[in-house]
Amino acid sequence: MNSIFLADLINPNADITIVLPEMIVALTGIIVMVYDSFFPKQRAVTGIVSLIGLAVSAVILALMWTGSGNIPSTAWSGMVAHDNLRLGFSFVFLLISAMTILISTVWVEREDVPVGEYHALLLFATFGMMLMASGNDLVVIFLGLETSSIATYVMAGLRKSDLKSNESAMKYFILGSFASAFLLYGMALIYGATGSTNLPEIAARIANPNFPALLLIGAAMMIIGFGFKVATVPFHIWTPDVYEGAPSPITGFMAAGPKAAAFASFLRVFVLGFPLVAGAQASGYLHETWITALSVMAILTMTVGNVAAIMQNNVKRMLAYSSIAHAVYALVGFIGAGAATTIQERDEAIASAAFYMVTYAITNLGAFAIITLLGQKNDRRSEFEDYNGIGFKSPVLAFSLSLFMLSLLGLPLTAGFMGKVLVFRPALEAGNALLTFVVVVAVINTAISAYYYLRFVVVMFFRERTTEWIEPKMPTGLAAALLICVLGVLYFGLFSNGVIEKFSQQPGTLGSLER
Repeated sequence: MNSIFLADLINPNADITIVLPEMIVALTGIIVMVYDSFFPKQRAVTGIVSLIGLAVSAVILALMWTGSGNIPSTAWSGMVAHDNLRLGFSFVFLLISAMTILISTVWVEREDVPVGEYHALLLFATFGMMLMASGNDLVVIFLGLETSSIATYVMAGLRKSDLKSNESAMKYFILGSFASAFLLYGMALIYGATGSTNLPEIAARIANPNFPALLLIGAAMMIIGFGFKVATVPFHIWTPDVYEGAPSPITGFMAAGPKAAAFASFLRVFVLGFPLVAGAQASGYLHETWITALSVMAILTMTVGNVAAIMQNNVKRMLAYSSIAHAVYALVGFIGAGAATTIQERDEAIASAAFYMVTYAITNLGAFAIITLLGQKNDRRSEFEDYNGIGFKSPVLAFSLSLFMLSLLGLPLTAGFMGKVLVFRPALEAGNALLTFVVVVAVINTAISAYYYLRFVVVMFFRERTTEWIEPKMPTGLAAALLICVLGVLYFGLFSNGVIEKFSQQPGTLGSLER
């Protein structure tokens, strides 16, 4: 038995402080749920309590990052990791959840949804996502995935009187269950091949697995499971219908939060759990196979996503296909991390993927904030023609939405541009012809995406309205979220060095990287 694994069994290091950020989020969700059961009419209180809980969790994470010298790299028998992957992505999840609560202020009033139930589900989903990022064991990752998924299934159908929302939740639940089954069966096969569910142990044993065929089949099934959560082709078919039917704030949350969590787990399992071990035939074949498979999936996904987005007349469906393409841009950085030859290159690639998810989350949530405000009840106003001529009638909303579209396009001086530059660089520096081709296809697809992003801008500023336009009143919470998103897009586009360096800061040891 591996000496490190044996040491974890003898001294499991059941340290509560290392999982304190996750515990605070879960405890806040319980408090919100209990409070709402006694005081269901106090609609604003649960939102405030939720924001306070997320803020406290973020502060503790920041303290753990800066004062990480006394915090071990793993705890709880090696099942929980403390590294820059966990810290960076956890900050992304907390930001996404806080922004979703602010954006939802107009929606919960307009739709008269059970606010406490909604905020509790959002917090439990956030807890699951944080668990996925910190999981250093396949069991912990799966528990986090299911916690996040179940809460998100319910949120997608929270608008109970709307048939589209019901259909969205049902499709998401059925297809999500199939994907979870693939993922769980793949984990079982990996366990059969290596005799462990602990990722460092798996990485140590793939050089000489018990059953090499099980290792390959298990990895393939896990790619299917994670591929569904990330919405890569051909596992993307649920995305347009689910995103269109779900309420706009929840669509924005699903496009950013659970997707980023799936990426965090995907990264940890394949980059850290399936490294290339020098002189090991099984390890080399597995490593080469998954990099090739993900490269082909990336090419297909970005092409299908962008071409399909061109043909959409519904804004939410357009952004759904756009999110499919954007998932692949982060996947390019992920593949670059897998092809890295040094620990420093790998850590920089992981940091670039986390930074890209921050820029995408800020931009995407900003766009959905405006779509939520303009959509009216049951998202009736979500067609392109509903935005005709609003540019000079509501200049603040129109110019903000235009900025978000340009950032999604990747225009220089915006957050989207810096995010794409950072995720493309590791793939180019890997010196692999296939990865270079993937980046070339990604750049071409970015040019293709200019059509539907700029089309949206043209619709707002250069089309005439056929109906009267009344600018909706903007609640304080949504205004605050919109301001944060606008400033975030500009800040990350102009002054992103500090954030990138912080994401690259390594508080612990991610694991061995042998070549």
